[in-house]
Amino acid sequence: MKNKTKLWLIFGPIICAALLLIGIFSLPWERTFSKGSLYQAAASQTKTVFKGKDMRQKAYKLGYVPFYGSSELSRFDNMHPTVLATKYRRGYMPFLLGAAGSQSLAQYQGMQDAPSKKAVMVISPQWFTQEGQDPAAFSLYYSPLHVTDFILNAQDTEADRYAARRFLKMDCVKSNHVLSHALFEIAAGLELPKTERYYLLWRRRMYSNEDRFFTSFQLRDRLPKIEQQGKSLPDKYSYKGLLKVSNQEAKRNTRGNPFGIRTGFYRKRLNPKLLKRLKGSQKKFNYVQSPEFSDLELVLNQFSKDKTQVLFVIPPVNAKWRKYTGLSQKMYEKSVNKIKHELISQGFDNIYDLSQMGGKKHFMEDTIHLGWNGWLYMDQAVKAFMKQKYVKPTYALNDYFFTEDWRNTKTVPKVALTNKQVLANLKK
Repeated sequence: MKNKTKLWLIFGPIICAALLLIGIFSLPWERTFSKGSLYQAAASQTKTVFKGKDMRQKAYKLGYVPFYGSSELSRFDNMHPTVLATKYRRGYMPFLLGAAGSQSLAQYQGMQDAPSKKAVMVISPQWFTQEGQDPAAFSLYYSPLHVTDFILNAQDTEADRYAARRFLKMDCVKSNHVLSHALFEIAAGLELPKTERYYLLWRRRMYSNEDRFFTSFQLRDRLPKIEQQGKSLPDKYSYKGLLKVSNQEAKRNTRGNPFGIRTGFYRKRLNPKLLKRLKGSQKKFNYVQSPEFSDLELVLNQFSKDKTQVLFVIPPVNAKWRKYTGLSQKMYEKSVNKIKHELISQGFDNIYDLSQMGGKKHFMEDTIHLGWNGWLYMDQAVKAFMKQKYVKPTYALNDYFFTEDWRNTKTVPKVALTNKQVLANLKK
């Protein structure tokens, strides 16, 4: 037998299979998702759901509302937004998007070609470090499909040029030579050649088909947990009744530690040696100067483009933990004020600011994440926001927020908007 024949017998089937697979993924495909799979995906928080698009688009059309955030969304107790929405059969269901490390740039990437009428976004001041989005964390949520969508929709605007530059700082994006080449062109304000655009359109079809095939794989089934948590709640919605249950649940789960946090978290994550090292360790933390402020502006641009009404929630830090680690409350307040100024000055005035609530009992589940009473307090704004009739918003975007001057400035006008005013506006 000739060597060529032997090689073909070995590699021929592999080559044919690869070509067949490419052919299959190059064809236009449609897929339907069952109501059960969408319900499961909405609470799953898996990377495949975050990176996907088709499932999100279908879910939003059926009344699911994206809840953007990071690790706080993973803290499932009996007052979690998904538990409350499920228990009281509200006319919406949170679609949880984000986990540890999913900051503004990762969220912006995931919003491409997946518009929604309403959204809730939890903005954590801890994102606003001097380094901003960590490339290693971004790689967990990186989707060639979303970046390709961005490239094909990009215009010669300050927002798109800035977004291209930011994507190019992420190692996982730079390693894709086709996408990185296109991003360099966008960053330079150049138009994509027709041949490159046609190739990217073909690649997007392949990425889209992969999304339709694989997004629903390996969904995390949290439905039994959600239903179990709901059993402890009053049958009829009552803030006082829920507050009583919340305090009882929190009291049972926060014994034996000086910070008033979940006992399991304290025992597993904060051993005596680590605690000793962490005392006073956050004295020099600075959330006032960060590239995150311009990354947030990308998110605001996308909300404006999609005509999305948004409720922003700003969480606190556990006050006892803040004092122990030396984190400056004055610095924290400055960073919050800077975030709020960026939002309000451009017309995003649905802001529920909880940054002063870190000392309230049973408000925090651990050192930096909302829990129990914190979720319940947040629900007052979420409930009112979701009841409010959708009106197409008008935003006044300002490219100044993409500048280095804005990212580094330490002083901005004091924002006077109160939570009482926000709630009153939402209930109109």
